[in-house]
Amino acid sequence: MFPERVDTERLRLVRLCRANFDPVDLYRYYSRHSDTVDEETAHLTWDPHETPKETWDAVVDAERRWDDGEAATYALVPRDGEDGAGEFAGTTDFDLDWEKRTAIFAVWLRKPFWGRGYSGERAAALLALAFDHLDLELVSAGYLSGNENSRRAIEKYVERFGGRYDGILRNWVPMDGAVRDLHRYTVTREQWARNRDAGPDVTIPPPDG
Repeated sequence: MFPERVDTERLRLVRLCRANFDPVDLYRYYSRHSDTVDEETAHLTWDPHETPKETWDAVVDAERRWDDGEAATYALVPRDGEDGAGEFAGTTDFDLDWEKRTAIFAVWLRKPFWGRGYSGERAAALLALAFDHLDLELVSAGYLSGNENSRRAIEKYVERFGGRYDGILRNWVPMDGAVRDLHRYTVTREQWARNRDAGPDVTIPPPDG
């Protein structure tokens, strides 16, 4: 159902699975072997991994959800010409609510790749996937109160594609023994159709591409 790869001008979104990435190698990014992981995950719903088994289980769960049509998780890999080309730069999640014909976006970007506009570029790729490939009607993205980096990134691409700020979902995300507020943004199929040329080129290769 989901394409194995989606390309933008500067990024390659590659399916996160054991055939493409060794979970033991990924553990150094997901764990405190990375000296920036605490900062990267401060506003995310998962904590740095304590063992390689946690990373293995996370990748296996991503495979299961992919196979069941529940969600697509892609690794973000800068393309040739980018600083850090070919490196693992983080992940993006594309969760599906089929009854509501809605996709929900999330992203984890490693700190060395912050400030490049990659969040907006991968969002353009996921918008194309949602509306052109999967015939959905709405996409949703959000940030937890206090996450100013995500707020700025989301506002930029939502405005670019004609979307809007829907408001605050109070006590929405259980996290670290508390329940945090979520700021929600959406883009409709119609808004995307009117503004799709505002984003970077997106290519979804055929299965054998």
